[in-house]
Parts: sequence; structure tokens; C-alpha cells
Amino acid sequence: MKYIISLSLLLITLLVNGQENYSALTQKALETMWKSKDEAGYKKALDMYEEAFKIYPDSIDGTGLYKSSVIASELNDYDKAFKYIIPLAKMQPDEDGVAGWSYIIGESAQSEYKNLLLDPRWNVLKQNAIKDREKFHKKLIKIEDEFFKIKSYFFDKIPNGKMLYEKIKNHNPYLSKNQQNYSITFKVNDSATTSYLIHLPKNYNPQNKYPLLFFLHGAVRSNVLSDYQMVQENLGGWNRFYTKYADINDVILVFPKGGEKYNWMTPDDGFFMIPEMLKQIKTAINIDDSKVFISGHSNGATGSFSYLMKQPTQFAGFYGFNTYPKVFTGGTFVENIKNRSFINFSTDKDYYYPPNANDDLTKLMKGIAADYKDYRYNGFPHWFPQFGESEPAFQILFKDLVNRKRNLFPKEISWEFDDEKYGNIDWISDIKLDTLKLKAPWHQELNFKITSWIDYDKDDSLIVKKVNKDAFDLKRKSGKIKAKYENNIFYIETSRIQSFSIKLSPEMIDRSKKIKVYLNGKLYFTQQIDYNQEFMLQNFEKYRDREQIWINFINVKI
Repeated sequence: MKYIISLSLLLITLLVNGQENYSALTQKALETMWKSKDEAGYKKALDMYEEAFKIYPDSIDGTGLYKSSVIASELNDYDKAFKYIIPLAKMQPDEDGVAGWSYIIGESAQSEYKNLLLDPRWNVLKQNAIKDREKFHKKLIKIEDEFFKIKSYFFDKIPNGKMLYEKIKNHNPYLSKNQQNYSITFKVNDSATTSYLIHLPKNYNPQNKYPLLFFLHGAVRSNVLSDYQMVQENLGGWNRFYTKYADINDVILVFPKGGEKYNWMTPDDGFFMIPEMLKQIKTAINIDDSKVFISGHSNGATGSFSYLMKQPTQFAGFYGFNTYPKVFTGGTFVENIKNRSFINFSTDKDYYYPPNANDDLTKLMKGIAADYKDYRYNGFPHWFPQFGESEPAFQILFKDLVNRKRNLFPKEISWEFDDEKYGNIDWISDIKLDTLKLKAPWHQELNFKITSWIDYDKDDSLIVKKVNKDAFDLKRKSGKIKAKYENNIFYIETSRIQSFSIKLSPEMIDRSKKIKVYLNGKLYFTQQIDYNQEFMLQNFEKYRDREQIWINFINVKI
């Protein structure tokens, strides 16, 4: 018996290590493909993928087959391309694999496999893929209907605002779920759909509120939108520690799928997706509104940082592995972090963002008293989460997540932005810019220089290159607002701001007394405020937030 147990443990260890090593090799092949400038580079990347397949045949996954077939197609090696794409196309969308049809009739198939389109084998693949997709969608609709099924409820005919407030606060129409994992289709626009995978706690109880963590994947340029998500592709591999500690701590995991155009980094077209997915999820399962978090790796970590900088209201905290801490669609206004928090897990062998820049960012964050931490792991490359040695970082992340709650009604707010889509932070909303005005003396830029960068040379050895670049792009004029309240009195200072609104909660004010608003040192408003039921319902429909409930607002024009 002892021999059988030992043999089983050995096989499990070999399997896990094999998966780690396979992932490391294919990641290196992927990096080689990205850096390729000619046919020789693509050939080298394909050789690396094939070497990984040869050494670890039991670890071959859909992503590896997909990348290999695309590279072979680019090299006009049709037989080799079909060698990989045929088994890829046969992968079924079940609990343990990927649906291969999406690679054949997906968003990028026409461009990525353009060299194969006239081959008779392609048409056979396409026709089979269409049939497989139809079967799958019928099944998916039934599963999604069950996921979104809730008890009936109503908010009309409630006689007064106070009762409506309590009704929203105690809103719980949720039902038990038949599955632990759900792939949910998400409409991006009239012509594009994607999806997100939800992993529930094993004993999910709809009477309990649960923390929720979004994980944003990297490599957005090489990903394509998919209208389903794969369980093992998200929960296994280098995401295994997310799954392990989410299960231990009863945290709901959400894995959105982004693509080249619609994602969380650049361009801005897909930035709406995560808040909108959150709203959708809140209609179906019982989320703790004060414990919603975002994490990610690489481009996904940059996305997490970007939500912190641009749209943090619905979230309690942010995390990133191997982060490039910069907003790529506008200015990076780092003082916005003071409204929330960020924990970064960096490595000293990372080509994506250099350790010296992380050190300088940490100094900047310390200088503004931000809730920011950087944990450095030496000896590891950009794909650090794939290594077993990354587990302590996940322990740090989940310890912070368990103990952190969103500050629903912060006494002080500081917010800077250069795009009016992101002129909202907690109880200050709908901020409009006036960039023709001179900025206030206290409205200063925060930035630093990056002087060196890690890169790979032609022999794939790490080298340090001299650079001279700003950490953040600050090309557009921004506006900034500073606000605080105490004892029914609001003090607001603005710079390059035209107008804004103050949203109010009974947790912030004494409704029996007048509210005063001082704008740039002068009394602007003094009046008593009552419940506005129409406004309350509009806000609930917009955010589905049962904790940060707004009962009325004050419009302010400068």
C-alpha cells in the first residue's frame, strides 16, 4: 500500500513539473514568435514548440497547437499547419478541454490562416466547425439560463425613500447553482462577443455574500475573443494557485477573455468590459460589493493598474504580477492610487518592466503615502507565476484580499483625469473638464525617468540597455479635484474643472440638517436633502451595488 501511494505521489509530481516545464518552454516559444522579424525567427519559434511537444506529449494544449499551426501557416508549411490544426479543431468544449471550432471560424481565423484558405482541407474543417458551434451554443444557452435564474422581485410601489434604501440594501433574489464553473457569453457590441468563466466556491450558498476576484490574462495582442471559456485552461496550469487559494478562502474567481482590440490595456474600446461583467454577475450571484478585486499578469497586470488609475469605484483593491504600471490610453495620474491600493509582484529578470523602474515607482508611491507594495522575487523571468516558487506571492495576495474591504464613503477624495469617461470616483461623479483654464498651483505632475531596461539579445541572453524615457505619458491636459466632508460640510477644490456632482448617502450625512458645500473657498450650496427614489433606482440599475447606495445628488457648476 505504501509503495502504491508513493508511486501515485511520484506520478503527480512528475505531471505537475511536466506541466510547469512545458509551460515555460511554450512561453519562451511565444516570446520568440513575438520578437520574430523574419522567416528564420518564426522557424525558430516553431522548432521550440515542437521540441516542447516532443518532450511533454501529455501536456500539449490548445494554445500550443494553435500557435504552432499559425506559425506553420505563415511559413507556408501547409502539411505541418494541418498536422496541428486538425487535432486542435477536434477539441471539444467540455470540462477538460478547449473547443477547437473557435480557432477555425473565430474573429482572426481569416487573417491568421490566410495561406490555408484555398486548401481543400480548410473547407472541411470550417464546415465541421460550424456544426460543432451550433451544437455547443444550444447547450450553452441552457447553462446560462440556469446561471441567471433568480427569484422574482420588484422595487416599484415602495412608499418612501427610506424603505427603498432598506429594500436595496437587503436585496437577495439569488438561488443555488447547479454547477461550480460557468462559461458566460458577453456581448461586446453588435458584431463581437466574448466570454468570462466563473468559478464558484464548492459549497456556494446564495444566502451568503462572497468576495470576487477578476483575473485579467496577458498577451492581449495575440489573444482572440471567444464566446466560451475553458475550465482547465483557466483554473489549471500557472493559474493553479489562484484556484487553490480561492477555494480555501471561498472567493469567486472570474476569468474574462480579451483580444487585440477589446481588452483592458489598449485601445480603450474594451475597457468597459470588466465593470459591465461585474454588473451582469451581480444579477445572478451573491457578491460582497465591498470585496471585489482585480488581479492580472503582464498585460493583465497593466490592466489591473489601469482600472486603479481610471475606474476604481466598484473595486476594493488591485494586484499585478510582472506589471507595466502605466495607462497606455492617456495620462497616468499616480496620485489616484490614494483612493485604493495596489500590490505588485515583480522579478529582477523581467524584460517587460525593469527592476530599477519598479524601485523608483516604489519611492514615488512612498512619497505620496500611497497604499502600495512591491514584492521582488530574484532569479525569475517575466512568466514568474508559472513557477512553483511563486506560491508565496499568492499567499500574500489572498491574505490581503481576505482582510481588505472597500472604503465605501471615504472622507477625502483626490482624482485626476484627462478623459471625461473616467470622471467618477466614489461620491464625486460626472466631472467635466475645462482645459482652457489655468491649472491650480497645487495641481502638479508626478513622473520619473527610466534610464535602463532589460532585454534579450540575439542569443536570447539578458542584457541591460540604456534608455531615456518618462515613466508616464502626460500628453493631454488634465483636470483634478480634491474633496472632503465632515459634519454635513463638503469642501471642494478644483483645477481645470467645469462641473461635477456630489452623490450622497445617509452613511455620510445627517439628513435632518442642512448640507453646506464650499467650492474653492466660497460657500456654494446650503440646503437640506431628502431621498430621490428615481435617482436611487437609476444608480442601482447602473451598478447593482447594495453597499454604496446613493440617495440624492448635488450638481455643482464652476
